[in-house]
Amino acid sequence: MSLTIALNRGRILKECLPMLAEAGIEPLEDIDSSRKLVFEATGGHKLIVMRGSDVPTYVEYGAADVGITGKDTILEYGRDARFYERLDLGIGRCKLMTAMPEGEEMGNGPLTVGTKFVNISRAYFEELNRHVTLIPLAGAIEIAPIMGLADLIVDIVDTGNTLRANGLTARETIADISTRLIVNRAAQKTRFDDVQSLVNKLREVVAG
Repeated sequence: MSLTIALNRGRILKECLPMLAEAGIEPLEDIDSSRKLVFEATGGHKLIVMRGSDVPTYVEYGAADVGITGKDTILEYGRDARFYERLDLGIGRCKLMTAMPEGEEMGNGPLTVGTKFVNISRAYFEELNRHVTLIPLAGAIEIAPIMGLADLIVDIVDTGNTLRANGLTARETIADISTRLIVNRAAQKTRFDDVQSLVNKLREVVAG
C-alpha cells in the first residue's frame, strides 16, 4: 500500500529527495519546476510539499502518514504532539543557539529575546530560572539586537557567518538539530508494514 509523505520544503527537501529515491520513492515529475504541492510518486506513494511548521500538523492529524522535517520544528511544535519520531536522517545538521552582540554578556537581570522559536526559548529560559520577554519574529532575527529590539536572539546556527556579519556571536547551544522522520500514531499501527518498510529502507540509506 502507498503512503502519504509530508515534506519540508527548502533545504531539507533538496537533501531528502535523493534519500527517498534510494529507498525507491521518486516523484513522477520534477518538483523544482512545478508550482504544484502534491505529487504522485513511484510505488503509488504521494508526496506533499509544505512549510516545515506544517509538517507535524499534517502528520499528527492524519492528513499525512509520515513526515520529514527538522528537529527544531518538532521541538517547537511541542512535547505532547501525537506522533512518533522514528528516525534521524542525519541531514540538515546545525545547532539551535543563543546569540548576542559581540562583547556583551547576559548578566543576571531580565532579558528580551527575539526568536521564531518561542516555545523552545520559553522552556529553555524557564529551566535557567531567567525572566525573559519573548518577541516573536518570522525573519531578519539577526538585526533585532542591532535595532534595540532584543538583548539576544535564539536561532538556528550553521556556519555562523550571518551572525558575524551582523556583529553577533553564538553563545549557548540549546539543541543539536538534524532532519527526522515522524509517523502518525494511527498509521504506525494500522499501516505498520508499510511504515516499517520505509523506516528500514531509509535506515539503510543513512547507514550507507
